[in-house]
Parts: sequence; C-alpha cells; structure tokens
Amino acid sequence: MISMTRRHFSTALLVGTGVLAMPAMLRAQAKPRLVVIGGGPAGATVARYVAKDSNGAIDVTLVEPAKKFITCFHSNLYLGDYRPWDSIAHDYNLAAAGVKKVDQAAAAIDRDKKEVRLADGSVLPYDRLVVAPGIDLDFGSVPGWSEAAAEVMPHAWKAGPQTQLLKKQLDALEDGATIVMIAPPNPYRCPPGPYERVSCMAAVLKKKGHTKSRIVVIDPKDRFSKMALFQEGWQNHYPGMVEWMDPKMHGGLKSVDPKTMTVVTDLETIKADLVNVIPKQMAGKIARDAGLANATGYCPIDPTNMKSANDPNIFVLGDASIAGAMPKSAFAANSQAKVVAMAVRGELAGSRTFPARYSNTCWSIIAPDDTVKIGGRYEAKDGAIAEVEGFVSKTGEGKDERRQTSEENMGWYKGIVADIFG
Repeated sequence: MISMTRRHFSTALLVGTGVLAMPAMLRAQAKPRLVVIGGGPAGATVARYVAKDSNGAIDVTLVEPAKKFITCFHSNLYLGDYRPWDSIAHDYNLAAAGVKKVDQAAAAIDRDKKEVRLADGSVLPYDRLVVAPGIDLDFGSVPGWSEAAAEVMPHAWKAGPQTQLLKKQLDALEDGATIVMIAPPNPYRCPPGPYERVSCMAAVLKKKGHTKSRIVVIDPKDRFSKMALFQEGWQNHYPGMVEWMDPKMHGGLKSVDPKTMTVVTDLETIKADLVNVIPKQMAGKIARDAGLANATGYCPIDPTNMKSANDPNIFVLGDASIAGAMPKSAFAANSQAKVVAMAVRGELAGSRTFPARYSNTCWSIIAPDDTVKIGGRYEAKDGAIAEVEGFVSKTGEGKDERRQTSEENMGWYKGIVADIFG
C-alpha cells in the first residue's frame, strides 16, 4: 500500500459514499435544519460535508463547546515523544463550508419537539439531528478509583489535560519504576489504543536509558487487537520490560488506591509509581439521557445509514454507536459520517443516495519506524454492519515495510484532520 497523502485519503473516503452535487431545483421553503452535537471526527465531518455538498441548501449548526479539538488519535504519539502537543490540537475551520458553530454544550434533546436545549437555556430546532458525543467514562467501574482519583491515576482516554498529566508523570519516572495500566473491557474507544500506549511508554523509558523499569498490564480480556504483533514488538524492542496479564494470570482486579499508589489483584498487590486507569466506557451522556442507548450503554442504529433505532429523525455515529463489526476509531467515525451526510442530504434536499459502504484502518506505533495496521471494508448485512474484507499486518515483516507503514500513518493523520476540520 502506498504512503497515504491528504489527497489520496480524501479521494479514497469519497469512493462509494455517493457524494454528488445538490440538485439545482429545490422546494420553495425555508431551509431544512440540521443540528450536529459533537465536534469530533464523526460530528464535524457530517457538518462540513452536508454544508458544502448541499451548496448552502441545508442550514447546518454544529454544537461543540471546545474551540480547539485535541485528537485522541495520535495522542499516544505525543506521550511517546513522536509528536509535539500543538500538532494534535486543531482549530475548527468550518465556516468556509457554511457551518455555524455554537461554542457551548448541548444540555438536552427534546425528541417530541425536535429541539436541542443548549447550556445557556436557548433552543435549536432541527429537522434532522446528528448525535456524535463520543464516549463517557464509567468512573465507578474500577473499585477505589473515581473522577477525583483520575488526577492521581489518570485515564488520558479523553485527550486534553489528562493526556498532559500522564505525560508529565511518565517523564518524571526514574529507572526502576513500575507502571501499571488497567486496560478496559470491551467495547471501548480504539481497541489497539491501550497497547500502543504501552509501546509509547516503553519507548520513552528505553530512550531515557531505563533498564530496570517495568510496565504491567492488568487486562480483563484474554485477547486484544493486534495481540501477536504487539507481543512480538515488545519482545523485539523492549525485552523484559512489558508484562501483560490476562484474567487467568491476575485472577481479577480487586481495587486501586490513589493514596498508596497500589493496585490489588487476586494474585498480588503491586506498588506502582504510575497508574494509568482506562475504565469501562459508554455513549456520551446526552445520548443516554435522550433515550438513544440500550442496556449496553451504547446506541443501536440502522446499519444502512447510522440512523438511531429509537428515533427516525436522529442519526448516532462514532464511538457512541453500536456499529457492528466496525471498531470505535477516528477512521471509522469519519467513514460513517460520509454515509450520514449522504443520507441527510437525501432526506432534506432530495439528493441521490447509494448503499452504504464503510471502511476503517487503525495504525499503531510499536517503536520508531515500526508501525502496524489493521482494517477492513464493511456493509450492512443481516441487520448489522458486517466486515466484507479485512487485513492486518503480519508478524515478522521487514523493516522497510514497517517504515512504509509508519509513513502511511503520518500521511493519514494529516489527511484526516484536514478532511474533518477544513
């Protein structure tokens, strides 16, 4: 696969999504209104594509309190000294496409009135609503841990101050330190993410000359994404530094204690110098409060267009959705957004629509010039989004191939942030 440039990325994502210009003739009425909640890879992409591809025929409002978006994707690279902080912080350049951005949070959704109430009490009426709030963290899912405890044992699973706190703690470690990561249960944002983070932490320790430090992963799962590739990479680049423990090994996580910096499992009590707790996750609160989620905490959707299974006027996409075989990733969210944009333009402006085609690729850095990937193509099948073609890097690949994958990863990042934020 050739290195991915911004041009190649944007072109590839448009294939199969049916992006066409708006029909010249539209009904003589007030502009239909699209409101989008959440300015991440899902929401911002929908807003931008609906606005620009409808040529202003649809009134598009994006509700997002952040004035800059810090990408969770590639935040591990900041942690591992592969990227500076400013390179993962992005302005919203959506006005040129015709998007109106409201710099505050959405407080509630009134599905009967088809209105979004904002934090200041004002109301935005909608004809169609896109809900893309990302994930919330279940702070009660790890005994002894809490939102307050995250200031000592950070999660850094929502990019921002928590990411910077974890980086500060990592950089302060002396040789002989013990890092403990509490990995999350399925399903969660970015399946390979915790293990890429382990690799990035190990790279920092190695760079600083650590020979006695160790990283212990307490995992509730018995397998994880790209497992063979990560374990091969840890052995090749950081021999003896990473210890991954599945439930059969640790017997279950009992508790953590931020005051004593200890992690208790059925097997042992570990005294740590840094604890990274990545807890159970669920759809963002606004989606759950609106009755769009089911008992899993995530939102069921129609696989043909990402429309909420609970409301025909609402689309739910990105990390908050139950997207079948598709993982919760930035690439997946951006791909889903193209399908949603097509569906919205079809419903509100009469544009042609085509069967949904989804795609995803996830890259993971293991060491400098050693990056691996996994991905696939997806379609609606038997009531769910199903994988129709998949690929994954192979163990034992040569240095040139891994270096090329690293370059492809950086090219993809440059392309996707331009595609999302303008």
